[in-house]
Amino acid sequence: MNTNKAEAQKIAKTLTENLVTRDEVHVIIAPPFTHLDATQKIIKEHPIALASQNVYHEEKGAFTGEISIPMLKSFDVEFSIIGHSERRAVFNEDDDLLALKVKKCIQEGITPIFCVGEELEDRKENAHFAVVKKQLSKGLALLGKEMFDHLIIAYEPVWAIGTGETASPEQAQEMHAYIRKEVADLSSEAQANELSILYGGSVKPNNAKELFAQNDIDGGLVGGASLKPDEFVAIHNSF
Repeated sequence: MNTNKAEAQKIAKTLTENLVTRDEVHVIIAPPFTHLDATQKIIKEHPIALASQNVYHEEKGAFTGEISIPMLKSFDVEFSIIGHSERRAVFNEDDDLLALKVKKCIQEGITPIFCVGEELEDRKENAHFAVVKKQLSKGLALLGKEMFDHLIIAYEPVWAIGTGETASPEQAQEMHAYIRKEVADLSSEAQANELSILYGGSVKPNNAKELFAQNDIDGGLVGGASLKPDEFVAIHNSF
């Protein structure tokens, strides 16, 4: 929940002017709902895709304040973040609701960026793998195997978001490898190997290169640094 319309436009314009895009590196930006239209107009001639920060699983109806997939698609939105740690913690979105959202997105042609991750207490109690396993098994429970071809997963160690802390590259790689293994059990090894798994725990220019060098870290879900175009460009250039 950052930026007004003019600020969002400035960020988008700065990115279009400074990102040297490459075929093997995909760029997706997720402005607030109120800025999707203005942002889409700026990036539409550039290889930058548009995502929403959330979505509801019903197409229309008496759900005041919610945003539907048809609404998003009218702004050429191709991706949606589902189950971000703040949606889980602040707005109490549970695994059952997130499973409905993930399935609906895939059915309607929007790729979900499904977020999983543990709290600090979970890691201290050595329960981080169990927490992520439950989030994966319940959040992806409604997917047919073919649907796993249309999915992105983001790992968010919640204790490393907005705190300045970052999971070490080794800690991040360990969890990413675990997620890939769990997805293989839910779908197939071939699908899991093709799956993009993003790291979302305070990615910054000074740690991006080492994180992205890990075998199972395929990209970043960038938070605070995405509000600073120069930092975002530097992270992009770390690939």
